[in-house]
Amino acid sequence: MESEELHKIQFETVLVMQGGGSLGAYECGVYKMLERHGIKFDIVAGTSIGAINAGIIAGSKSGQPAKDLEDFWLHIAEYVTPVMLLSDKARSVAAWMFSATYGNARMFAPSWPLVPNSPHLYDLDPLKSTLERYIDFEKLSPRNLPRLIVTATDIQKSDSVVFDSHRQSMTAEHLTACAGFPFYGISWTKVDGRYLWDGSLMSNTPLREVIAESPRNDKRVYIVNLFPKYQDRLPESMVDSLHRARDIMYADKTEHNIKMSKAVKRYQGLLRDMYEFIISNTPLDDAKKKEEFAKIEKRYQRVARERGAIIENVVKIERKEDVPFIFEDTDFSISTIRKLIREGEEDAEQVLAGKN
Repeated sequence: MESEELHKIQFETVLVMQGGGSLGAYECGVYKMLERHGIKFDIVAGTSIGAINAGIIAGSKSGQPAKDLEDFWLHIAEYVTPVMLLSDKARSVAAWMFSATYGNARMFAPSWPLVPNSPHLYDLDPLKSTLERYIDFEKLSPRNLPRLIVTATDIQKSDSVVFDSHRQSMTAEHLTACAGFPFYGISWTKVDGRYLWDGSLMSNTPLREVIAESPRNDKRVYIVNLFPKYQDRLPESMVDSLHRARDIMYADKTEHNIKMSKAVKRYQGLLRDMYEFIISNTPLDDAKKKEEFAKIEKRYQRVARERGAIIENVVKIERKEDVPFIFEDTDFSISTIRKLIREGEEDAEQVLAGKN
């Protein structure tokens, strides 16, 4: 007889956020609008700056995650780059030069004095202190929702490393471990004996990791895509080519995960039909048959329990690029941060209005 446990499938609402440096302010705007629409999440997931955003949402110290997230972004913004006299691209260049020279006082600091052949240029100690200001890490526990799932990359093994608040305690080190981006010279973090870099090196949209960590419950998923998937205009320079290549590398690539979840569900339905047919048409008239069937039933129950989820619905909110610039993800100037938050709110509002 089929276990009643298999029918106790609930929906989980999931928010997945990407890495993208200062572009993470766009995710802040998106979340503000999602919260305004009354959407509550069972799981928030992310990597790189998306992991930082997810950590603040899940562990909001004030109990007002949208406010804490926006306060975080306004706190880490830099107020030095001129606003009025520069175009968007010129401001991004100036902000990049400032960050490259001085770092960001509340996120990453230059490693002075620079050691010849050092494996990094900046450390994340300031970010650890900043996170303590906005996150109550006691909330990141199995007792609380939303559940936090974030990813990093094991430098030595080239493996994706998943941190899950329903499976382990979480600290600021777990979050900074997800955000050490080596292409910009940011240091790794050592956690539990492993040396970890940015999770975007393996996957910038960690939906697959969410499914693996919570494989049973069906899901409604919201994905914030910071890197445009489509661009009609061809690159006109080498810099444009590098920029577009970067977009392609880090854009959302979860279509395969979504198709596979639906395929697995179909196969599981076929397996269930076969299982029930066998139950109805096989007389268990001796001890050996009963023993063999008990083994089959146990394996079936495990497969159904461990891989029973389907992604029922996916809502994608994607940032647009009016003025592409290869170092746009290093522009922490206050005007750009506010602009990104506003754009995230507006795009999310449009998507939600269309959805409804």
